[in-house]
Amino acid sequence: MPTLYYGDNLGVMREHLKDASVDLIYLDPPFNSKRDYNVLFKSPKGEAAEAQITAFEDTWHWNMQAEREFEELMHQPNTDVAELMRALRSFLGENDMMAYLTAMAIRLLEMHRVLKNTGSLYLHCDPTASHYLKIVLDGVFGNENFRNEIIWMRAMAKGLTTRALPNNHDTLLCYQRSEESTWHDELMFEAYDEDDLDEKTEAKYSQVDEDGRRYQLTSLINPNSNRPNLTYEFLGITKVWRWTRERMQEAYANGLVVQTAEGNVPRYKRYLDEQRGKPIADVWTDIPPINSQAQERLGYPTQKPLALLERIIQASSNEGDVVLDPFCGCGTAVDAAQKLKRDWIGIDITHLAVSLIEKRMKDRYGAGLKFEVVGTPKDLEAARDLAQRNRYQFQWWATSLVNAQPYQAKKKGPDSGIDGVKYFHDVDEDGLKKILVSVKSGKLKADDVRAFNHVREREKAEIGLFITLSKPTAGMVSDAAAAGFYTYADRSERKVPRMQILTIEDLLSGKKRAEHPDQRPDVNFKKAKRETGKKGQEKLF
Repeated sequence: MPTLYYGDNLGVMREHLKDASVDLIYLDPPFNSKRDYNVLFKSPKGEAAEAQITAFEDTWHWNMQAEREFEELMHQPNTDVAELMRALRSFLGENDMMAYLTAMAIRLLEMHRVLKNTGSLYLHCDPTASHYLKIVLDGVFGNENFRNEIIWMRAMAKGLTTRALPNNHDTLLCYQRSEESTWHDELMFEAYDEDDLDEKTEAKYSQVDEDGRRYQLTSLINPNSNRPNLTYEFLGITKVWRWTRERMQEAYANGLVVQTAEGNVPRYKRYLDEQRGKPIADVWTDIPPINSQAQERLGYPTQKPLALLERIIQASSNEGDVVLDPFCGCGTAVDAAQKLKRDWIGIDITHLAVSLIEKRMKDRYGAGLKFEVVGTPKDLEAARDLAQRNRYQFQWWATSLVNAQPYQAKKKGPDSGIDGVKYFHDVDEDGLKKILVSVKSGKLKADDVRAFNHVREREKAEIGLFITLSKPTAGMVSDAAAAGFYTYADRSERKVPRMQILTIEDLLSGKKRAEHPDQRPDVNFKKAKRETGKKGQEKLF
């Protein structure tokens, strides 16, 4: 069954993935670019600017964890990797780049372990560390199993910089597990663009029929002259033909066999638009990046286009194979795998990413898609464990239980009292109304609900959702009741509390849920386009 894991991919692969259990791995790890990886949530018109949530900080440091992982690398069975990493440490020292390469090396060894002998790996990176990563991959897979360094042009050059050419491409390093690895070269062709043909193709297909279709005339003579069964007279010419008389006659009747003049050898009319196309080489300029207006854009600035992952998956796997993405971010690889009828495994270290992928897959494929989510709390004990380990991950997860957005610019520091925000439409009313969310994972204070209600009033929110891991006191319940009710605008005049206390236990069991009008349910997150078409093994683009 397709599976989505929350957690560090190193631990997940070791605990959950068997040897030689995966057919294809695609990974798009952070590039050590010393930038934050942010997720953007569109805010309604009239509200604050786009909410920007830091999913994780792309900053690596040489610390105790890096030292432990390096020490483990020195004692694992692949001595080539051990020697390589020792040499890199001697050259680079104990710096951020070395910490990054150490983290990648120990994980790539696990990927090599879980990859089948027929499998392939594509590592997506940029020039920041690609040269070092290629050396590490040589050590893990063997340089004899390197296949391609694919250049994907992700943007147009924006002009010269003062000291270097502008960077407008990413790199995909492709390694195969062995000579037996799956490879569909017959699919790696790009359809001809008749408005942009190279000189050789244009000269070859120089003739145009009455419908404007380009074609060339090719030989019908069999290269094997000793074929009595294919030797016959056709249009006054006796030759050893490629086809049987019946097939030749049928093609002639359909206008595909042409005799340019009496006595000339008949030739076959081969149309350009029926050919496989031009071979796809290792520089990919035909797949544009996701711009701000793209329909598939979901909010990750680093989101990759679905077409890019479809090409990789079709080239190096078969229907029913298992595709692994250990840094799955917003889930483009697992989406493409599902679309192409592959099984899939996705891993991410943030609950924010996991919850977004869950929503993406449900939006795209509907309730009929069954997949397992491992690592997110399913009961109160697991929720308490997450809260103790990482309060911010707990807040993101708890916010997702009520389908709210994490609050903008959430960073470690003083608590503003707001952990999430949600919007809703009511009947016959213009504009959106706001709901605020506060999440409490620790010990509750007597005035927590009262204080949050003040925040709700200050921010002009209609409803406040107070999510707590602990049971509220009687005083808190009274404070919530004192905030009064929100009345639906429809004729039912239904009322719901303006301050709603929701315990994690009740949310997990389904005993309670957030109550508010829901006339337009898709105002809080961009909805992924529903997948309705059928796609199989076919020529790639």
